[in-house]
Amino acid sequence: MKKTILKYGGYSLLMASGLFLIALLIGKSLDYSVQEVIGYVSMALSLIFVFFGIRHYRDNENEGKISFGKALLIGLLISLFAGLGFAIIDYIYTTAINPDFAVEYETKMLADMKATLSPAEYEEQSKALKEQMAQYSGSGFMAFIMFATVVMMGFVISLISGLILQRK
Repeated sequence: MKKTILKYGGYSLLMASGLFLIALLIGKSLDYSVQEVIGYVSMALSLIFVFFGIRHYRDNENEGKISFGKALLIGLLISLFAGLGFAIIDYIYTTAINPDFAVEYETKMLADMKATLSPAEYEEQSKALKEQMAQYSGSGFMAFIMFATVVMMGFVISLISGLILQRK
């Protein structure tokens, strides 16, 4: 089991890192909403190794059998690697490549709010956004949020994969 997790987790980490880095560098000129979609697609693609890792373990290491619980465990452990890949690249991006990311994001969001909201709504929502950005704009915290998001998506994919691949 350990060998499968390391192998497919490594593939997932490499794909996550590569896709996220490519998305950041290519999508830099795109709108934040488009970048967000590209980010989630990158996460989903890197998590495809959860399914393949569970299937590999079932078919090649466990005589064609796997319980739902073991499948879920394998999938979650592979997901941790993908989450780590995204977190590392996110941290590098927000500390070395674009340390002003949080300020740029806040400025863009405030401009969008001002263009679409009434003055009263703008005041309320801009205050909330500024407070949120002050609390959560550190590179370490943003990397942790990225890690947690990928692992949660990996949990869902692990559940689905476990249900599909389980055999007794």
